[in-house]
Amino acid sequence: MTGVTLAPVPEGTPDVVLLSGGLDSTTVLALATKAGYAVNALTFRYGQRHDIEITRAQQIAARWKVARHVVCDIDLRLFGGSALTAEIDVPKDRDAAAMGEGIPITYVPARNTIFLSFALAWAEVLGANDLLIGVNALDYSGYPDCRPEYIAAYETMANLATRAGVEGTARTRILTPLIAMTKAQIIRTGLALGVNYSETISCYDPAADGTPCEHCDACVLRARGFSELQM
Repeated sequence: MTGVTLAPVPEGTPDVVLLSGGLDSTTVLALATKAGYAVNALTFRYGQRHDIEITRAQQIAARWKVARHVVCDIDLRLFGGSALTAEIDVPKDRDAAAMGEGIPITYVPARNTIFLSFALAWAEVLGANDLLIGVNALDYSGYPDCRPEYIAAYETMANLATRAGVEGTARTRILTPLIAMTKAQIIRTGLALGVNYSETISCYDPAADGTPCEHCDACVLRARGFSELQM
């Protein structure tokens, strides 16, 4: 179910939206709300250096009046291996060619696999069939767990691993409405839905007060999206 916009659902249908407090996930939350879902937002405090995003996620969830917002604590600093969870410098001022080459050190090992497993567990409890995540295959910075083939494989696994899937009473879907969109298209979509992007944060290495560095890959991609929006 990747690469599609969200079709309307019966009002109040439960879902689980992975909400980081960033531009993409906030747009997905807005799309889900517009489609009629009763949004259950899931945010992770996983030891990320940019933990200001948790506060932003809480503010965004409150503004959009989600049915429930859970902040889940897991500590991926125990493993490290990423500039977001270890004392490793965040790359700065990289051009498009550099960002498109290889998997960057800001990739957190298996992060989306971990996040989706928590979302899947909560969805089973809620009786929700749809999980929504703001992955993007165009401006994805080389992350392997943002690709369509990864999402398709995870959806297959989810339906082998859940009671509803095994009993055939329901099918889990992982919806990725942004996966084939440019950053400018995502922003345009969100603005049409009333998203206030000043409330979101994308920066991997913000100041303590949340001021973005404006030089990391996430900041560069965000700025490029807003710039292209004016074209």
